[in-house]
Amino acid sequence: MTDGPLIVQSDKTVLLEVDHPQADAARRAVAAFADLERAPEHIHTYRITPLGLWNARAAGFDAEYVVDTLLNHSRFPVPHSLLVDIAETMSRYGRLRLEKDPVHGLVLRSQEEGILSEVLHAKTLTSLLGPQIDDTTVAVHGQARGELKQQLLRLGWPAEDLAGFVDGTAHPIELRQDGWALRGYQQEAVDNFWQAGSGVVVLPCGAGKTLVGAAAMATSGTITLILVNSTVSARQWKAELIKRTSLTEEEIGEYSGARKEVRPVTIATYQVLASRKNELFTHLELLNGHDWGLIIYDEVHLLPAPIFRMTADLQARRRLGLTATLIREDGREREVFSLIGPKRYDTPWKQMEAQGWIAPATCIEVRTDLPRGLRMDYAAAPDKERHRIAAGAEVKDDVVARLVNRHRYLGEQVLVIGQFVEQLERLGEQLGPRC
Repeated sequence: MTDGPLIVQSDKTVLLEVDHPQADAARRAVAAFADLERAPEHIHTYRITPLGLWNARAAGFDAEYVVDTLLNHSRFPVPHSLLVDIAETMSRYGRLRLEKDPVHGLVLRSQEEGILSEVLHAKTLTSLLGPQIDDTTVAVHGQARGELKQQLLRLGWPAEDLAGFVDGTAHPIELRQDGWALRGYQQEAVDNFWQAGSGVVVLPCGAGKTLVGAAAMATSGTITLILVNSTVSARQWKAELIKRTSLTEEEIGEYSGARKEVRPVTIATYQVLASRKNELFTHLELLNGHDWGLIIYDEVHLLPAPIFRMTADLQARRRLGLTATLIREDGREREVFSLIGPKRYDTPWKQMEAQGWIAPATCIEVRTDLPRGLRMDYAAAPDKERHRIAAGAEVKDDVVARLVNRHRYLGEQVLVIGQFVEQLERLGEQLGPRC
């Protein structure tokens, strides 16, 4: 125990005192295994989850690193039960491995008979597994690679996928670094991803995730499918690829509501692939109808459910997820972990800000009381509805208006971001056409 900047709580939350002289060192260390939940002005809140710990294991961090970080930076004694839980949780990653066997094809292997026995008795896995080969090995049905990883994760046994990837159809792509060069962290992100073959790169907004994708494409040198959240994003990707790589406009196709172009590099929107006609996803065949060597998921935290289902069948393809956050509103971070891959690179935005790579930002939390009339509604509502009640409380409108007017007076631009359309429409009417 030291006079450190962290307060580690038994509910697995970690509080970081931002103004502490050791705060930056603690932030960098904790970011490897905990998720940032809130970042107001003085105290940042992180949460330790099984998924965060397994992501850390996939990135090469062990339980000793996590425990030492908490003990060395904590101001008060760390709950012993939490340390034991961390060690046990992290020990579960990689004790089951998916491998390619020269005789039996895809197999699930463990050096511990007890773990494999537990897996073989799980009813959810019965249809995914073939005959048992020996005490530590069982055959896996060829198309069950993704579904098996999902189910194993739900059982608390995240498998390490070492079964390899197909090369895909070759297509030469080169970076044209004329007057610019990949930043060190961008190259490190590409190297970490490529060494593993699948996974997620987490970088703050403005840190150049598109360039990481372009560099991965150049490393792959194959036909590539890029999935994006909107037509605007698709065209931004195309412009950036033409500017930064050897690809020409004719080599890049857009697959959206407006166009249906399939070319060596195809940029498709989630919306069009997830669209249904007569209960059929008519465009999802694009995902497995070509010999892609690389699939890039931009803003991977926004993946719709149909893309998850198809991605379960694409486990032999190299998959790169790009995002500024792995937190999803629907709680399906586990799907990203099992189907796209573990987190392969992550840099805290404060660290990048200190290095001058992104613009500085100051986060200030303003708390308001829930009006008396809404308190009973909030108390009786289910969790999802509670969030909507609290987020949309009209008492916040006056606070927003005062903040906007203050910055308008200073001649500064103001961007108001909200989660619910009705709240934004209400604020728009109140603030007027200038906002």
